[in-house]
Amino acid sequence: MSGRALRLAYFGDTVVHDADIDLRGGEVTALLGPNGSGKSTLLRSLARLHKPEEGAVAFPDGTEAAALSPKDFAKRLALLSQSRPVPGGIRVCDVVGYGRHPHRGRWRHGDPEGPAKVMRAMEICRVEHMAERGMEALSGGERQRVWLASCLAQDTTVLLLDEPTNHLDLRYQVEILDLVRDLADEHGTAVGVVLHDLDQAAAVADRAVLLHEGRVKAAGTPAEVLTAENLTAAYGIDIRVDADPATGLLTARPIGRHTRRFAGTTTE
Repeated sequence: MSGRALRLAYFGDTVVHDADIDLRGGEVTALLGPNGSGKSTLLRSLARLHKPEEGAVAFPDGTEAAALSPKDFAKRLALLSQSRPVPGGIRVCDVVGYGRHPHRGRWRHGDPEGPAKVMRAMEICRVEHMAERGMEALSGGERQRVWLASCLAQDTTVLLLDEPTNHLDLRYQVEILDLVRDLADEHGTAVGVVLHDLDQAAAVADRAVLLHEGRVKAAGTPAEVLTAENLTAAYGIDIRVDADPATGLLTARPIGRHTRRFAGTTTE
């Protein structure tokens, strides 16, 4: 899907200016930038949660997102938002089953593929063994995988994730990002994901969009976008970018006063 010339505002104040973005099937696109740069607002506009003042969002067949009914839109796009409730007394399998709502008729009928889709989603996210457990009994990382499974059960071609690794420990961060990569590689999903961790973006994304003060500062491959010049300008702090000698992946290192002292380095 794509967004073209998007201008987004809150109460008349523009927060995103003339932004273009493309999400391609089989690719992960990372939205990056400091707090307040507009990346989550841009993601929400793709999900129809923030109506553009100008511009339009459309799917590859030319259908504009705004022209679709809520049910038809939900058959094409799923969103994993930053905060999700922790429903008490509800089983994991039921939460994942909520993802089938656009495919069901009245009274939850008319979805013969539903049970198989729910099971497949739980298997992909590796939560099938906890299907009968209550959500309140799960850890934060386990809940995040369950909510992701609910999005997969929705069976859409586009998946949006807003900071999916937030508040997760290192293990669960890696597991969530591995799942995101699998969705693009093995299932052809177009994934758009807001991330704060630049190293995670370099590791998981095919393309990156860097925002600064509501404008797209750079867009392209991680190597094209995650340069020391771009990042230093966007974040307002000296950031050095190197290739990890073991993996070849880009790593970004912000340089503060104490970083220099501990590293024994100085800036020129």
